[in-house]
Amino acid sequence: MEYRQLGASDLRVSAIGLGSWLTYGVGVERERAEACVRRAFDLGINFLDTANSYGRGAAESLLGEILAGVPRDSYVLATKVFLPMSRKDRGLSAAQIHKQCDASLKRLQTDHIDLYQCHRYDPDTPLEETMTALTEVVRAGKVRFIGFSEWSTEQIQAALDLDGVERFASSQPQYSMLWRRPERAVIPLCAANGISQVVWSPLAQGVLTGKYPPGQPPPPDTRATSDEMGGFIGRLLEDDVLEAVQRLRPVADKAGLSLAQLALAWVLREPNVASAIVGASRPEQLDDNAGAAGVRLDDDVLAAVDDVIAAVAH
Repeated sequence: MEYRQLGASDLRVSAIGLGSWLTYGVGVERERAEACVRRAFDLGINFLDTANSYGRGAAESLLGEILAGVPRDSYVLATKVFLPMSRKDRGLSAAQIHKQCDASLKRLQTDHIDLYQCHRYDPDTPLEETMTALTEVVRAGKVRFIGFSEWSTEQIQAALDLDGVERFASSQPQYSMLWRRPERAVIPLCAANGISQVVWSPLAQGVLTGKYPPGQPPPPDTRATSDEMGGFIGRLLEDDVLEAVQRLRPVADKAGLSLAQLALAWVLREPNVASAIVGASRPEQLDDNAGAAGVRLDDDVLAAVDDVIAAVAH
């Protein structure tokens, strides 16, 4: 496994991270979830990403149970705050940050969170209030470093311009061969300010693994056929996208990689990416994914990817 520095923090995270969006505590039963976490550790994956809103606390609770007894300094634990936990509990107000941080610590059965991320920007709370509250949980020892997910460059810059508050260590955008928007402005701004990317959906919810044949129904027991996990896959299953993914097979074969490894190595080619977060529902998926760590794609491979994907990428 390859490890990368997380921004200006002292955290070193595995280039492949294990996420729990739509999976643990929700769409994947406990036994398989636990097997995935154990396999992740066996493979050297040390970065675990979750959120309070995943299953309204279910993902955090499950991870807390699985991680009980695992040496706390052997993994980097990230969670998030903002999305609704009840009809009243949501957002990034000072009260919510303190309340939700304590609740996450309890569910995760730990005394500190390594990376506490704003799941989205809160337009209803003054940024100064949010950043002050995040600074307070850091200085109280409950959180080591802070991050954000899917903030605009204007929102990021506004936080950077504040004095006397903790600095962000990470950004968590959607980023893949098919979704390249962070390259335009977010990555350059972050790179210039000591903020790393820990990207979600680098496999485009599994589409970039090639498991969905164009013109055919999705195979059973995949995310696209799951009531719990398939709600966000939409446009990615259109035939032009699936056909382009199939045209990547000879590119991957020539590089000696699986399609998933090619997609992950493509994301990791970006120096500002510290970790690509995958959402495994079976341990063997992690075996394949971990094989992308440390892979360097040559210019011919990168050019071939662009030739195949350009028409369907955003």
